[in-house]
Amino acid sequence: MSKIKIGEHIKIIPGFPFNSALFNIDGEGLPLIRIRDLLTSKIETYYKGEYPKEYIIEEGDILIGMDGDFHIVKWKNKTKALLNQRIMKVAQKEGAEINIEYFYYFLFPFLYDVWEKTTATTVKHLSTYDVSEAEVEFPKFEVQTKIALILSTCDAVIEKTQAAIAKYKAIKQGMLQDLFTRGVVSEKVKAKSEKGEWMEKEIWKLRPRYQDAPELYKESKLGWIPREWEVLPVSSVSENLDGARIPVKQEDRDMQQEVYPYYGASGIIDYVEDYIFDESLILLGEDGENVISRNLPLAFKVSGKIWVNNHAHVLKPIPTIVTIDFLCEMLESINYSTIVSGTAQPKITQGALSEVLLPIPNMDEQLLMSERIVSITKKLQTEQTYLQKMQSLKKGLMEDLLSGKEAGESV
Repeated sequence: MSKIKIGEHIKIIPGFPFNSALFNIDGEGLPLIRIRDLLTSKIETYYKGEYPKEYIIEEGDILIGMDGDFHIVKWKNKTKALLNQRIMKVAQKEGAEINIEYFYYFLFPFLYDVWEKTTATTVKHLSTYDVSEAEVEFPKFEVQTKIALILSTCDAVIEKTQAAIAKYKAIKQGMLQDLFTRGVVSEKVKAKSEKGEWMEKEIWKLRPRYQDAPELYKESKLGWIPREWEVLPVSSVSENLDGARIPVKQEDRDMQQEVYPYYGASGIIDYVEDYIFDESLILLGEDGENVISRNLPLAFKVSGKIWVNNHAHVLKPIPTIVTIDFLCEMLESINYSTIVSGTAQPKITQGALSEVLLPIPNMDEQLLMSERIVSITKKLQTEQTYLQKMQSLKKGLMEDLLSGKEAGESV
């Protein structure tokens, strides 16, 4: 199997050191892309001077950050931009034996190896030499094209699934905002039965907004809420089971069989051979960065045999007052920034959590609200599960196809 030098088949264009005196943020000129912009495709800085045409970035261009983690992206922004220094653009040369789409996927394992071998005391740096002078074995061009098609098809499915997840998240967020401020009310309507007979039917719909029907609302410590609702603290609608939590050291977990989920502040972090709880409960992260950033769910429902460490509050809803689905989503929707203590390690104490006030509808209304919440949550979870499946499939395909296991003949 012969090797070819990457630089003989791929154009490698390092970014240009543009004059910073001509930078601006008012939108004058072309966007100037820096390493920090790669993962977001955001446009924050513009350049209003002259520039060589070869440093223009267009949608679909393959860019590599030359400092830090060597991020590889396909530029998704439709607006033309400029390639600032410490970013590398790669493109296929005419008549090359390397398909640029294949090369994009090849870069991930290749640059990971380069990154691993690169020594640095603080930030690792990539040079154009690391890429251009590398001699690597490639499959034949037509095989590269097939591999690129397979992997790009996976990417298309992943992107479509991510878009569906974003859509369902937006729908759920809007739904919760309406449900937790307006709730639902019953209304009698006339409808035909299956036999064609007119009959009275009860339907449930959102209450009119306060602005449209103020008589349906009352003032409370939480602002205007439906007249039928109560305002209760967390301690009145749930039992706190924090006293039953037991942390288990990593070295002790390593010696146990992996049978039952071991939960921390943001979800499952390990598995152990015993359990503390065996019922449906709500866990709410007690401390850590996520208390502030909320990048992951802070409150989530668990059930069955589980073990919980001391980084998650354990709440058992009082079933005569609240449903577990309603309470879980209500707790997740709250902004806890006003009760967080600590700076280096943000924390929601048990005492502060117990005093948090919640708007509580009657049980019938909660059940109807929970049905809507569970329905959209299931759709969201289905898409998230499918996304994980596709990401795992792509990872396996990349390991096989880019290692040459399925690549066929080489050049």
